[in-house]
Amino acid sequence: MGVLQGTEYYISKRVGKAIIDYDMLCEGDKIAVAVSGGKDSLTLLRVLNDRRQFVPIKYDVLAVHIDLGYPRSCARKLSAYFKKQGISYHIEKVDILKETKRKDISCFWCSWNRRKALFGAANRLGCTKVALGHHKDDIIETVLLNLFFQGEISAMSPKQELFKGKITLIRPLAYVEEKMIERFAKEAKLPHETCACPNSITSNRTKMAGIINELKKTCPDVKTNIFRSVKRIKKDYLL
Repeated sequence: MGVLQGTEYYISKRVGKAIIDYDMLCEGDKIAVAVSGGKDSLTLLRVLNDRRQFVPIKYDVLAVHIDLGYPRSCARKLSAYFKKQGISYHIEKVDILKETKRKDISCFWCSWNRRKALFGAANRLGCTKVALGHHKDDIIETVLLNLFFQGEISAMSPKQELFKGKITLIRPLAYVEEKMIERFAKEAKLPHETCACPNSITSNRTKMAGIINELKKTCPDVKTNIFRSVKRIKKDYLL
């Protein structure tokens, strides 16, 4: 993997392992990489695009940005970045703020509407895979969110078939911690944006991140333990 260096080399190795472990890619895949404008999705796009130089599987990458019509839209900035990097892209405009008051927006609401528009665009554009920028920390936080707020044991799956196999959802950053992505985004000077949602600071996901950080003070391996727990369920001890 000589073409990559530093933090990107490390992230690419973890991405490669996740791709192999979960059989994420096939020869000839057209991958719609969901790019929100944040550090996670831009890192995923960069790594997947750079890996095409040396991996044995041939695939195409299409950056897809869902523009929900926020005043702080980064669509124009992203378009300029995609062109500079020579990456094919598509901007899907969905002005849903016409029907919803800004104060009523939640992380779930925003995610659901983005996902709906993303899948519609990916299917229309002939993509076989949709890649999301969720990383290891996101998966860990989801385990706690589902446990505390839904009363169930479940997590984000690194690979999931949707619509009877028409589109496969993949999360190649599943083995990568957020701190590594933050480091790479800074090193690579990615033009990332912070979340413009007015409720992001008080979201339940943010609370879970705070709980995990507190637990790390007494249990340094808490992230890895939670991540592994979903694979190590002892059925004899379930109710």
